[in-house]
Amino acid sequence: MTQDLATFINEKEQMITNELIHKVAELSIPNQLKESMLYSIKAGGKRVRPLLMLASCEAYAGTYRKVLNTALALEMIHTYSLIHDDLPAMDNDDLRRGKPTNHRVFDEATAILAGDALLTYSFELIASDEQLTETQKIHLIRRLAEASGPKGMVAGQSLDMQAETKAVQLEELETIHHLKTGQLLHFALEMGAYLGGADKNQLSAIGDFATYLGLIFQVQDDILDVTGNAEQIGKPVGSDEINFKSTYPKLLGLEGAINKKQEYVTKAKNALHEAKVTTSLLEQFLMYISDRES
Repeated sequence: MTQDLATFINEKEQMITNELIHKVAELSIPNQLKESMLYSIKAGGKRVRPLLMLASCEAYAGTYRKVLNTALALEMIHTYSLIHDDLPAMDNDDLRRGKPTNHRVFDEATAILAGDALLTYSFELIASDEQLTETQKIHLIRRLAEASGPKGMVAGQSLDMQAETKAVQLEELETIHHLKTGQLLHFALEMGAYLGGADKNQLSAIGDFATYLGLIFQVQDDILDVTGNAEQIGKPVGSDEINFKSTYPKLLGLEGAINKKQEYVTKAKNALHEAKVTTSLLEQFLMYISDRES
């Protein structure tokens, strides 16, 4: 990670976390619900999606204030998805980012409601954003619903659960991760560029970049589940195998998964070149995500 990206992350990551906490803390809602929402927000995370959205906006000379509330909404949806993924009916995980999962600290019903609240509040944030025009609000809300709902992340989670009990081919695995992981990353990059002023051709190229970045993110996740440090990744190494998850190393072998990741990196770089961005931040993010250790 170069100094430019390190500086960007250091400046923006804590700001995003502080803004998330502030948005939820100021709500007049039942205390247990608020505490459950705040627990998962405060649990940490690299804030990759909102950071990518800010970086994408900045890559086309946009200002972060224009995109901030949408970036916060995106992270709320990501957080809700983690709360629900960890539930006994889904992945049945006890740890998330090295801490007890939400339903272990509170209870299953409260965790479900906290996830529901973060999901729905995210759309309110965009709809009430005074920095956006009405046309922009409608476009952002529609795209976020597509990315997070039955055409996107939710579909990916459904396919992922179905795949636990059967062998899948590479194309099926790519589809699962394009939906489950890639759609929110796609939203972050495409809508950041949209609010930054990118033209139609640039938006198309950024979309291609986002597709490969989502696949890279997931391949590296799968690799870390085999080779990573449990303390760094915040969950037991080998949990994918224990839970009968379909993964790149399981399908291609560890070396094959690493080679496939490098193939995606090359394609992502080509797409980014076509996008004609004005900063190097997105290319730095590409390597950061590809080489991450947690």
